[in-house]
Amino acid sequence: MISATCGCCMHCRRCSPGTPLAERGVALVVALLVFGLCAALMVAMQREFALFAQRGANLFLQDQGYAYLRGAEELAAVALVMDYDADQSRAQPRDDKNEIWAEQATPYPLDEGGWLVGSLQDLQGRFNLNTLAAAPTEPGEAGVSERFTPAEAFFIRLLQALPEAALGQAEAVTVTRAIGDWLDEDSIPLAFGAEDDVYSGQTPAYRAANHPMASVSELRAVANMTPQLYVALAPWVTVWPRTPAPLNIHTASLPLLRAINGDGELVPLSEAQGEALWQTQQEEGGFADLETFLANSVFGEKTMTDAGSLLGESSSWFLLSAEVEVAERKMRLYSVLQRDKREVRPIVRAMGSL
Repeated sequence: MISATCGCCMHCRRCSPGTPLAERGVALVVALLVFGLCAALMVAMQREFALFAQRGANLFLQDQGYAYLRGAEELAAVALVMDYDADQSRAQPRDDKNEIWAEQATPYPLDEGGWLVGSLQDLQGRFNLNTLAAAPTEPGEAGVSERFTPAEAFFIRLLQALPEAALGQAEAVTVTRAIGDWLDEDSIPLAFGAEDDVYSGQTPAYRAANHPMASVSELRAVANMTPQLYVALAPWVTVWPRTPAPLNIHTASLPLLRAINGDGELVPLSEAQGEALWQTQQEEGGFADLETFLANSVFGEKTMTDAGSLLGESSSWFLLSAEVEVAERKMRLYSVLQRDKREVRPIVRAMGSL
C-alpha cells in the first residue's frame, strides 16, 4: 500500500498526527482573544488614567481658585482695618461710601490668564429682619398688639418703597406680622400674623421657625411672601448680625432712606423726599451726623425718636463678594465679616450663593 504521509519528510510538522489543522485554528483563536483582552484592558486603563488626571487637574484648579478667593478675603480684612485706623482721628467715627473699603474694585489679572475681583458691602446698610422678633409694645384684646414697634413700622414703610414690587399698606402689615410670628418664640399669632395653624395647612405641611433667621432665603417659607416680592426685597435686607445693630445712614440705599419717617407714620417718604436724602448722602461729606440727619427738612416737624433708635453711623458687619476665573473656570465666594476694632474675622463663608 502507498503511504498517506508526505514522501519528502517523515517528520513534517504539517503532516504530523499530533498537530492537526483543527488544533492550529484553536491556538489562533486563543491568541486573538488574548490580544483583544489586552487591548481592551489597555483602553480601559488609558481611560481611567485620563479621568484620574482630569480629576486631579480639577481639584488643583479648585484649590487654586479657592486660595485666590481667600486672598481676596484677607485683602478685604486689611482694608477694613485701615478704615478703622483712619476713623481713630475722627471725633465721631463713621463708615460711609467714600472710604477705602467701599471703593469699586476692578478685576485683577492673574498670572494664569484669569482674573480676581471682589467688593465689600455694608450689611448694616440693610434692614435686619431679625429686629422684627421684638414683642409689640402694647397687648390687645386677644393678647396680641394692634400697634407696631419702631422696627415693624420701618419695615412696613420699606415694603411700600420697593422699586419693583411695592405693596399697599394693608399688604405690608400682613407680611411684616407674618415675619414677626416666624421669628418670635411663641405660637400665638400676632394681629394679621401667621403661626403653625397657617403653615400646617400647606402642602407639604411645616411649622414656623420661632427663632432668628439664619438666611434671607427663609423669607420664601413665610406666609404672604410671593416670589416677586422676595426678589424685590432680598437686596435690601439681611439677617446679620443675629443681635440686630443700627442701620447706617451713610450706607443705606434709597428704598431704606425712604423708609425712615416720623413716629407713628406707616407710609414712606415720597420719591422726591427720598431722592433728596439720597443726593445729600452721595455728596462729598454726606450727612454731617445722625442728629443733623434727623433734623433734615424732609422730615419737617415730625418727631423722630423711634427712627433715631434704629439708626447709627458706623458699621461692624460687612459682606465680601469675590469672584475668580482660573483656566476658564469661575468660582464665587461670599463671606460675612465682623470687624471688632482691628480684628476682622469671617463668620460665614459660602460658595456660589449665600
